[in-house]
Amino acid sequence: MSRGAKNLLPARDFLDEAGDTESPARLESRVVSSWMPLLRFIKRIFNALALPVLFLAVSGYFVWHAMHGERGLIAREHRVADIAAARAELARAEADRDAIERRVTGLRGDRLDRDQLDERARALLNMAGRDEIVVPYPQDRRLY
Repeated sequence: MSRGAKNLLPARDFLDEAGDTESPARLESRVVSSWMPLLRFIKRIFNALALPVLFLAVSGYFVWHAMHGERGLIAREHRVADIAAARAELARAEADRDAIERRVTGLRGDRLDRDQLDERARALLNMAGRDEIVVPYPQDRRLY
């Protein structure tokens, strides 16, 4: 006999204690009962891992939303950048307002600045004297 043939059970080994042949259902129950320890082992492993895996899944959910959510760390960086841009725009607007206030203050009736009044009148009327030289500036490079 070959080595593998020793492991095979002959047909007479499927007899019960009384010498009768076993029914297929009883034989199947014997095969199923041989799987029971393996199934118990798998169930034990599943029960041991279920709670930690669930905890890791819930933790992962919250960590992901802490980074990428509407109020997460990445969104916070975007908000900080938007705030910095808004503050820079506010500083530019305040500088423009201060320049305009200085010009308006020079045109008030109680303290009239004649040079500024003359400059403003010439700009509005688009006029210049005969001996004056006009140097045009672009809108973004204004002197005042």
